[in-house]
Amino acid sequence: MRPPLSEFLNTTAELHAFTLGLCEVLCPWPPRHPTMTRQLARELHREHHYYMLGRALAILAWVTICSVLTLIFF
Repeated sequence: MRPPLSEFLNTTAELHAFTLGLCEVLCPWPPRHPTMTRQLARELHREHHYYMLGRALAILAWVTICSVLTLIFF
């Protein structure tokens, strides 16, 4: 049985892990504040699947961006 869709990204920890994973890949420059707090480390450990989903979607976004630029300019 699969969980209901209302359970997807319904807590701030899940949303934070997803956003962090997305932004780490989509924005290629290093973060302004590289220190990781204990709370953030716990959230990423607990919600690692959302973090990895964000990273995967960012990679797909880069592939899409590169494909569109290739179609436009080449």
